[in-house]
Amino acid sequence: MLIEYIDKAMRKAVYDKLEDGSFFGKIPNCPGVIACGETLYLCEQDLKSSLEGWLIVKIRHGDKIPVIAGINLNKKMPAFQGEAAVVHA
Repeated sequence: MLIEYIDKAMRKAVYDKLEDGSFFGKIPNCPGVIACGETLYLCEQDLKSSLEGWLIVKIRHGDKIPVIAGINLNKKMPAFQGEAAVVHA
């Protein structure tokens, strides 16, 4: 679900070509997720990395995450109802 969220969020990215020929990108639904790159490809890769870091911080702090394309990461996971697997080395 997280990978699908990232893919859908990246589809909403907006890019601008700057005067020096480099690129600036942002994801409007995700405030603060921005990136720059010498090429569009590098900007896109940096933006994806920025989004992943942003999500980690949001999840760690329990902050509300925007719903994108019907994917809601704010729903709590159901409690585990079985026995934990034990791995023996």
